[in-house]
Amino acid sequence: MDKGKAAMENMKNLKMPPGSKGPATALVKVAVATGAAIYGAYLSIYNVPPGHRAVVYSRIDGVGHQVIEQGTHFLIPWLQRPLIMDVRTRPRTYASLTGTKDLQMINISIRVLSKPDRARLQWLYQNLGMDFDDKVLPSIVNEVTKQVVAQFTAAELIFQRDHVSRLIIENLKRRADRFAIMLEDVSIIHLTFGSEYTAAIEAKQVAQQDAERARFVVERAIQEKKSTVIRALGVAKSAELVGEAIQKNPAFVQLRRLDAAKEIATVISRSANKVYLTSDSLLLNILHDTDQSSYVIWPLWSFACLVVDPFD
Repeated sequence: MDKGKAAMENMKNLKMPPGSKGPATALVKVAVATGAAIYGAYLSIYNVPPGHRAVVYSRIDGVGHQVIEQGTHFLIPWLQRPLIMDVRTRPRTYASLTGTKDLQMINISIRVLSKPDRARLQWLYQNLGMDFDDKVLPSIVNEVTKQVVAQFTAAELIFQRDHVSRLIIENLKRRADRFAIMLEDVSIIHLTFGSEYTAAIEAKQVAQQDAERARFVVERAIQEKKSTVIRALGVAKSAELVGEAIQKNPAFVQLRRLDAAKEIATVISRSANKVYLTSDSLLLNILHDTDQSSYVIWPLWSFACLVVDPFD
């Protein structure tokens, strides 16, 4: 402070040299006038950034009705003042605890994309101010959500979610329009039920799965029973046909013995060892009418070859 006072005293005591008082004074006046003009021009210009609009407040007639677009504009310093407002779309999420038609409590979250009505910025500022969305949206979103959800049961909220969302959008847009707020989109982003209702739904799903499983077991048992009956009928019919064939032609039994021997020989031929079998083992007793025994020598590295060697 002392240094400042001393500097002021020195300025007062400063004397201009003789003959230079006139030009210096004129130069100071020009500099002051230029500075005042520049400062006045600076106060007279304001910018509206992209995504914003402005209304001008005047000390004479208040907030004007004209909405100023983005860009650089002029005003009268001290007499006028710009009010710049953000008109871009902004997302907001509101959570609400509400009851359904069947008295179930649910937690629901609504996401709202909102922006101010550009044509009514003057009314919006005069009645709600700059924080208009914080004053209006929480209350109307909560009220409309409770009103719409109360018309549906908990199960209907799950299966008719699109319809519920559409009703909330229509009612919210109608309410928000009264406050010069435009809603571009409203959606349900989260929906949860109480713990008791959730447990009941899970128990119901488990019961349905058990019922489906039991029905499948019953159907499988029925099909297996039908299969067993059909198989038994086939065996009986086959036995009947075999009996008829034997009655008509006794050589049918010998033909079946040959088929069985061929099948046994095919299986044994896959072994790497020699196998000696009686003809009885092949179900083919060629010498059953004599007292001699027969053996079959089977070389398994070649085709099935049946050699019968009777010996004393």
